[in-house]
Amino acid sequence: MDKQFAYQKCINPACSATFGCDETLFCCPACGDLLDVCYEWDNAPLPKSLSDFAKRWAKRNDRLDFSGVWRFRELLNFCPDPCKVSIGEGQTLLQPNPALATELGMNPKGLFLQYEGMNPSGSFKDNGMTAAFSHAKWVGATASACASTGNTSAAMALYAHSCNLKATVFIGQGKIAFGKLSQAMDYGAQTIQIDGDFDDCMRQVQDVCRQLKIYLVNSLNPFRLEGQKTIMYRIIEQLNWEVPDWIIVPGGNLGNSSAFGKAFMELKSLGLIERVPRLAVINAVGANTLTELVNDKHLRWNNGQVDNKAIRTYYDKLDATGFRPHTVASAIEISRPVNLKKCLRAVAVCNGVVLAVTDEEILDAKAQIGKTGLGCEPASAATIAGLKHLLADGIVGKEQRVACVLTGHLLKDPNATVEYHSHMARPFSNPPMRSANDLDAIIALIK
Repeated sequence: MDKQFAYQKCINPACSATFGCDETLFCCPACGDLLDVCYEWDNAPLPKSLSDFAKRWAKRNDRLDFSGVWRFRELLNFCPDPCKVSIGEGQTLLQPNPALATELGMNPKGLFLQYEGMNPSGSFKDNGMTAAFSHAKWVGATASACASTGNTSAAMALYAHSCNLKATVFIGQGKIAFGKLSQAMDYGAQTIQIDGDFDDCMRQVQDVCRQLKIYLVNSLNPFRLEGQKTIMYRIIEQLNWEVPDWIIVPGGNLGNSSAFGKAFMELKSLGLIERVPRLAVINAVGANTLTELVNDKHLRWNNGQVDNKAIRTYYDKLDATGFRPHTVASAIEISRPVNLKKCLRAVAVCNGVVLAVTDEEILDAKAQIGKTGLGCEPASAATIAGLKHLLADGIVGKEQRVACVLTGHLLKDPNATVEYHSHMARPFSNPPMRSANDLDAIIALIK
């Protein structure tokens, strides 16, 4: 599959400028807006049904068929096969969780947890990095960079190492979980700690990449989001090629929600699915830009005619008040999400909803997930915390089928877990018991 049927296109309908996929861009040179990777589907070889992709499971010795991203390569065919990078990403699990479903008052067969912590770097980011670094390899990049709250840096460093590219990470002062920072350091990335938060790092890394011609791998990069589409393909695959009623995902920089909306928009237009699921994007109260803009300011996609003035006014207010996001869910501690407009499109495509949950709700949900299924990082648990609200408000029906995306592994932020269970008198805390060094005393505790 060496012929490509792809190009880049500005998402602003007033611009709609197009560019080749062999160009390295992270915003439209004509108007500065976001770019999509688009496909000439009429000329591209496509499967007759999604179930055709299942045949590739039999070819486990083929590196592209083994990948949970490139197994679906006809749906993101933007570079030649020899350039496609893979280190085994996408071997993830959609876990039914009847125990948690019952606790939430749902149909026991209706709740599924998509566990992206099984990726090589321990988070969903690998889905995007395999695509971004495939493009980087194709265009001849020699260095990569990103701003990160943690998971992006870990994934970038791992994939840069596999491609022999230099990797530079920009992190905010004290704004990264050590479990994630340790990965970037261990994989050989250069780490630069900025006196500021993620939003400051995001501004700086863009300017650095422009000036030094470094390949940017943040989710401004449209090729990265192409890889993240495949999370949805795998959910459908594991549901026997059926679409769930709801997809619930954490917010943050809004790359996942943007990618998911694009995935379903494309699958529906190609006739590969009959309907699009609803989408819920869950933010933390301490970093709830999307929630306030959508629910309070009524910002909408509006067929691409997004109210830029409303966004600027909101961001100007953040600057004037000196606001800095703060949440225990460090992966979504972002107040200026770069994929805001694409997320608005996803919400429109998927008849979506957005809401924010407190840190306490996130930590409680995290503990519930841990005791009934798979451990996850705090941001992942925002999905279950949000689901509780959606069920209580009657937005999600108790008989509906719901897939919640758990974005990262438990050990991404072990401090949050230990702190919750050791020192917090919360509903699901499980503190260690202290005992005298005496057999009878120990047995008494176990009884």
